[in-house]
Amino acid sequence: MIGQALARRGFQPWALSTRRVPVRALHGSSPSLHRVVVSGIQPTGVPHLGNYLGALRSWVDLQNQAEKDDQFFFFIASLHAVTVPQKPAQLYTDRRNLLAALIAIGLDPHRCTVFLQDQVPEHTELGWYFMCIAPFGRLERMTTWKSKIATLHHAGSMEAVNESQLQLGLFSYPVLQAADILMYNATHVPVGEDQTQHLELTRDLAHQFNRLVKKKCFRLPEQMFTEFKRILSLRQPDQKMSKSAPDANSRILLTDTPEQIRAKIKKAVTDSDPSLGFDPMHRPAVSNLLQILAGLRGNTLKKDLLEGEDEAQLQNPAFVAEVLNRLKGGSGAALKAALIDSIIEELRPIQMEYSRLVTEDGYLDSIEALGRDKAREHAQKTLQRVRSLLGYEPQRK
Repeated sequence: MIGQALARRGFQPWALSTRRVPVRALHGSSPSLHRVVVSGIQPTGVPHLGNYLGALRSWVDLQNQAEKDDQFFFFIASLHAVTVPQKPAQLYTDRRNLLAALIAIGLDPHRCTVFLQDQVPEHTELGWYFMCIAPFGRLERMTTWKSKIATLHHAGSMEAVNESQLQLGLFSYPVLQAADILMYNATHVPVGEDQTQHLELTRDLAHQFNRLVKKKCFRLPEQMFTEFKRILSLRQPDQKMSKSAPDANSRILLTDTPEQIRAKIKKAVTDSDPSLGFDPMHRPAVSNLLQILAGLRGNTLKKDLLEGEDEAQLQNPAFVAEVLNRLKGGSGAALKAALIDSIIEELRPIQMEYSRLVTEDGYLDSIEALGRDKAREHAQKTLQRVRSLLGYEPQRK
């Protein structure tokens, strides 16, 4: 067995350092070196504003700023989805709606590979090979499965989780995630702080496999980070914006109508301070709304800038607060009014394209097929190399 072979050689796993690379510095000082970026998102249906500002829009930026030979693989993590209970009909709908949303926000299926994970069976085969070398104790220390069980069973904290509720699929989730990344020999992975632990495991598994087969089969991917902070719930600003929150007013969906957006923002929590200020520690609710407004490229405050002020400054939530204090007296109502207009402006073209995609007969099917075929072409080459190195196929030079 692979794991036994490593044990006989006295190999002990360790956490290799993960270098973080900002999105804007993707090419750094080596523009001639092409980059391979891999990232995925769970199929929870139409994304919310937190998904869009925190991750998805950066995918579009990466695509649009790419050098000639860069490659991008963006997938819907439909195999990971079934590590928790799903309703089949809802899962099917959510997969399709998310695919439409990814194209609507600007991903071009001809410039990057957008695919459904469940349509590329090579992921599970590579995942099995990595399971054979993944240290049990390392997986046991992962926080993802504990937090998911806590959410599913309404445990008060991860410490209150009952491990008898744990199932193998959820426990081994990070190993399949490593296969997702290494399948395409990724050089960079845009992940949040909560996923750093998983990327370190991915790098370790790549290193272990390379040592096992005495070949540099897999590269060790680096972490990329986006400058935009995570978006919090509109109703509970101590929690991130989430589709699983019971209060629908806690989130803005990319398909929400202007009326829905207006109603949700009006109900958003603020505070009693008479002026606006960006202070996430002491004023999380107002700071969250300022953060959202600063992240919107359709920011309607552009028309209110003074001579010498740059539009780029509106990406700074503290500066947004200054502008609103100067113009509107710094009230929460003024912030909400600007936010409503800006969200509607930002989402209008996305919603128009989304409506076209979901109603155009056969178009999403063609996008699915294109993504599947492109992903499998790469995945099959990777597995041929892996299978040859493991002895399932003749050795290749």
